[in-house]
Amino acid sequence: MNRVYVCSCFGITEQQVREHADQGRCTPRQIASACKAGTDCGSCVRRIQALLGRGACPRRELADRGVPEALAAEVTARAA
Repeated sequence: MNRVYVCSCFGITEQQVREHADQGRCTPRQIASACKAGTDCGSCVRRIQALLGRGACPRRELADRGVPEALAAEVTARAA
């Protein structure tokens, strides 16, 4: 298995970032809260942003369309 590290400071891989995103963490800040990636030197934040990309989080897509955050959270919770 070829591991591609995103965050060298904390040893976080692309796969781990994707798993956190699949669990509903849609922003680099939410990823950082989950695994500390991006909280030390910060050099991985842009890579995390790229991995999250557009469409990684349904809640963000709803918010982009003007749906209030609380309603977007409720909609995505029901869909899960």
